[in-house]
Amino acid sequence: MALTTVKSVVVDSGISVFYRTASPPNHPDAPTLLLLHGFPTSSHQYRNLIPLLSQNYRVLAPDFPGFGFTEVPPARNYKYTFASLATTLAAFLDALEIRSFAVYIFDYGAPVLLRLALERPNAITAIISQNGNTYAEGLGEAWAPIQKYWVSGSAEDRAAIAAGVLTFDTTKWQYTNGSRAPDAIEPESYTLDWALMQRPGNFDVQLDLLGDYKTNVALYAEFQAYLRKSQVPLLAVWGKHDLFFIPPGAEAFKRDLPNAEVVLLDAGHFAGETETAEIARRSLEFLKKVL
Repeated sequence: MALTTVKSVVVDSGISVFYRTASPPNHPDAPTLLLLHGFPTSSHQYRNLIPLLSQNYRVLAPDFPGFGFTEVPPARNYKYTFASLATTLAAFLDALEIRSFAVYIFDYGAPVLLRLALERPNAITAIISQNGNTYAEGLGEAWAPIQKYWVSGSAEDRAAIAAGVLTFDTTKWQYTNGSRAPDAIEPESYTLDWALMQRPGNFDVQLDLLGDYKTNVALYAEFQAYLRKSQVPLLAVWGKHDLFFIPPGAEAFKRDLPNAEVVLLDAGHFAGETETAEIARRSLEFLKKVL
């Protein structure tokens, strides 16, 4: 089994991007597989998946600015938007001289990747989407208070999101809700997320990104056009009990990608916590077939 190592690279005018990586032993030219995390976590969410996927691929899992152990100097005056995250991701790939890659997207990782795809459509060889949404019908009722803030932009609605979303209990709930085996979810997962979220200024970072998510929804039609034009191979492995990104979002991929594979798992939002082995098996089978 490949050894996972942690590294950092400075890109995008001073941002130190932390990432986890592993490669198959004795295979230095293995294809690259990029793993993109979601809210409120980091590359840590892939700690169990990386060793399985790196049997055949050079796996890279970076932390976005505002998450995990990526460091953004205050003097950088970084604007926390999804456009900025996509720009930093592009700089990260350029720094590592990665021109072509397959990708596993989850939650926030989906719009960040698809923004990059609009600029570099030929770079992406295959997509595995685990509750990574790009369809309006995939937005569940859990988005209601955030959508209210999108409309109003009011301080009151922003504070309501902070009170309802940016708490330890809600962070834990995102992991355990809908899981077939909540007692199997390691507490260090949501505890680390919560600890890092409490760093000075980070609540505002998260609220800014939750507010900016509306710009991703505005781009859904463009993301879907990319899928239709590229016909990129896609596997959707979806926790069917997710209240944020519901199963119709997975099934909608087949509208633009008739050959897409859609698998609904007995899991919630963080399906990878308990369905690691099945997701890895299906991902490896899919990538072997399409790459």
